Amino acid sequence: MPQATDVERGVQQSPRGGGATLLGFFLLTFAIAWGAWAAAAALSAPRAAGLSVLRGPVFLFGVFAPAIAALALTARADGRAGAWTLLRHIGRWRVGVGWYLFAAGYMAATKLAVALIHRLATGAWPRFGETPWAMMAIALLVSTWVQAGEEVGWRGYALPRLARHIGLAPASILLGVIWASWHLPLFFAPESDMFGQSFPVYLLQVTAVSVAMAWLYWRTGRSLLLVMLMHAAVNNTKDIVPSVVQGASNPLSLSGSPVAWLTVGLLWMGAVYFLFRMRAAELGKDISREDPRGC
Repeated sequence: MPQATDVERGVQQSPRGGGATLLGFFLLTFAIAWGAWAAAAALSAPRAAGLSVLRGPVFLFGVFAPAIAALALTARADGRAGAWTLLRHIGRWRVGVGWYLFAAGYMAATKLAVALIHRLATGAWPRFGETPWAMMAIALLVSTWVQAGEEVGWRGYALPRLARHIGLAPASILLGVIWASWHLPLFFAPESDMFGQSFPVYLLQVTAVSVAMAWLYWRTGRSLLLVMLMHAAVNNTKDIVPSVVQGASNPLSLSGSPVAWLTVGLLWMGAVYFLFRMRAAELGKDISREDPRGC
């Protein structure tokens, strides 16, 4: 993997903001998103047929809740200049090509490895998705920018502040649990593709992905663009080998498919490595407080 510029400088000096500010961010993010998603569900009801056209925009407003909360709190504390500084991290694109390949290919490589392990263990290939690779690539290019709605909040605002208090490695796990839990209402929404699927399995997967994204964020000098790309890639390549359980109806069960559990195992193998690397760096220097200029 090519080395990013000044990678040993780690994550930038954490922004101002104590535990109370972080709690406010999480509460505001959950309130906006869950409120918007509840409203979108209400707009799907037959009695709201005349307003159903608003369902999509209202739902999307909820998806952007992390960025909305982060920018609002940052502007309140540091003015427009502070909010603009937060958004500027989207423009951190000057990193090695290998980091782009890692961001775009991590989940795809994981899923292909899962398929191979499944073949070796059972003698049969798992079911593969039907979306053409070209369509995945186009969707990746478009949806990367949509992920700013989440990543400005999760990795841009919350992760550096959590890292300042508990360290980057523990922060990556805690943020993963919070990030996954934010999606919980979608597991009970019939119109969602997550409906009825195992939330505990999802929680394990997303937390492992959060660790990998925190590692990417650190090694690229706090580039929001790269974590946006990785977030989009996870969303668009996870169904190369689908994990869904057909007809699932209990989100609180552990009834994940074999592919889902293999995915959990491989993602956590990577996460353990990333946690070790982040923790080792933290023991050697305070990467949560440093200033990686030049990235």
